[in-house]
Amino acid sequence: MSDAPSITASTRRARLVAWLRRDHRYVFLGTSAVACVGMLLSSQPRPALSFLAHAFTVELVMYYALVAWLVLSAAALAYKITHWDTYAQTAPFVRPGARWALRLGSHVIWALAVTLFVDRVVMGFASAWVAASAATSMPPDDMLTQILYMFQQGYATYLQGIITTIELAVFGTAIAFVLAMLLVFVRIQRIDRPDNDLVRFWKKLGSGFARVYSTVVRGTPMLVQGVIIYYAGFGLFSGSGMSVTEINAVWSRFVAGLVVISLNSTAYMMEVLRGGIESVDKGQMEAARSLGLSQWQAMVKVVFPQGIRYAIPGLSNELVINIKDSSVLSVIGVFDLAFAASTIAGIYWKQLNAYLVIAVFYLIMTATASWLLGKLAKRLDVKSEPVLGVSNQVKAGGEK
Repeated sequence: MSDAPSITASTRRARLVAWLRRDHRYVFLGTSAVACVGMLLSSQPRPALSFLAHAFTVELVMYYALVAWLVLSAAALAYKITHWDTYAQTAPFVRPGARWALRLGSHVIWALAVTLFVDRVVMGFASAWVAASAATSMPPDDMLTQILYMFQQGYATYLQGIITTIELAVFGTAIAFVLAMLLVFVRIQRIDRPDNDLVRFWKKLGSGFARVYSTVVRGTPMLVQGVIIYYAGFGLFSGSGMSVTEINAVWSRFVAGLVVISLNSTAYMMEVLRGGIESVDKGQMEAARSLGLSQWQAMVKVVFPQGIRYAIPGLSNELVINIKDSSVLSVIGVFDLAFAASTIAGIYWKQLNAYLVIAVFYLIMTATASWLLGKLAKRLDVKSEPVLGVSNQVKAGGEK
C-alpha cells in the first residue's frame, strides 16, 4: 500500500515524458494557434507588475520566435498544397531529424506563450487587485479593477449569497429526494388482485395526484411558482390574524424559497426515479412475486434499490440545476447570490460588473458539484450520463 503513491507518480512522469517525445500529427496547426495567441498577448499593454516590463529585448526575441514559427508553418502548408500526394515521402519536415526539431520547437513556442500569458493575464489580475485594494473610491476606467474593487468592498454580501445558495440547493434537493421517493411509489402503483375497493380507490387517487402534480410543476416556471407560493403562504398566515413580524418569523423568504425548490425538484426527481425504476427488468418483479413477496415487498426489497442506483446520475444533476435555478428566487427577496449581485449593483450602478462576479461563482459551484457527483457515481459504479436522458428530456417539456 505504501508503494502506491510512488508508483502512481512514476507512471505520471512516464506518461509526461512519452507525451513530450511523441510526434503530434497537428504540430504545425496547433502550435500556430498558440503562437498567434502569444503574439496577441505580447501586443497588449504591460501591467504594473509585469516581470517583462524591463526586458524589452527578451520579449522582442520571444515575439519574433513566434513569428518565425508562423512563417515555418506557412512554408509547410504551401509545400503540402503543392505536393499533396507525395508530401509524406518528399517533405523535409517529415525526416527524423526535422521531426525532432519541430517537436522541440513546438515545446518552446508553448513555453513562450505560457510566459506571456502569465505576464499579461496573471500579473495583470494581480496588478488590478493591488490597485483595487489601494483605491478609496470606484476606479474610473479599468473594468477589471472596478470589478475587483466591488468584490473587495462587498465580499461579505457575496459570501452571504453563496452560503444561502448552497443551503437552498443542498437542503432543497435532499427534501425533494424524500418527497420524490414517496410520490414515485404512489405514481407506479398498480391494482393488485387481493386489493379491496378502498385500497384500489387510494391507489388510483394517489397515482392520479402524482401525475397531475408532475404535469403542473413541470409545465410552469419556477419563478412563477415562487411568487405564487410565497404570497399565497403570506396571505394564509395574514388571514389567521398574525402580524407581519410574526409572519416573517414563521414564513421567511428563505423558508419560502426552500419550499419552492423542494416542491419544484420533487416533480423532476420523481420522473428521474420513475425512469430508473422502469429500466429495471420486469422479470425482477415477476421473480420476486413468484417467491411469495407482495407488491409492496417486491418494490421495496427488489425493484427500488436497483432503480435508485440507475437513477443516481439524473438525481445528481438536479443538485447542479438547483444551484443555478435558485437565482430566480431573488424575485421574492431570497438573499441568494443573484440577490447579492443586484444589491452590489444598486450601490455602485455597475450591473455588468456585479453579475460577472456571480457568473464566476456559479461556475465554480456547479463545476465543484459536478466533480463531486462524478466521484460519487464512479464509486457506486454507475454511468455518469442521466438515465435514459430523463433529466434533460423531462425538463424540455416544461420550463423550470
